[in-house]
Amino acid sequence: MGMYRVFAGSDGESHIEGLNLADHPDLGAMTNISEVKVQEFEGTRDMPLHPLPERRLIIHLSGEVEITTSDGSKQMFRAGDMRLMDDVTGKGHAHLDLTPSEAVYIILKD
Repeated sequence: MGMYRVFAGSDGESHIEGLNLADHPDLGAMTNISEVKVQEFEGTRDMPLHPLPERRLIIHLSGEVEITTSDGSKQMFRAGDMRLMDDVTGKGHAHLDLTPSEAVYIILKD
């Protein structure tokens, strides 16, 4: 299981970093949530760079997804991986489904 954060830097580029739960205890007890949903995807999404409209924590249940940040970094996500999507400004990230997948989406309030 891996934990990652995708975020916009002061340069407007998106970046990805590994997270350690011990360094982010707020992820273990989130209370500022607006919505939680489980979604199933057919494996056909191939989206160019885009920022998100809101912050999200995504927990992958099945399948494989590749995220590419605008700085050129790539990360594969599989079942058990989590990603905190903080890139609501800047160039955003690209998304590619490598297989059909399922994920829990936790929409965060600011």
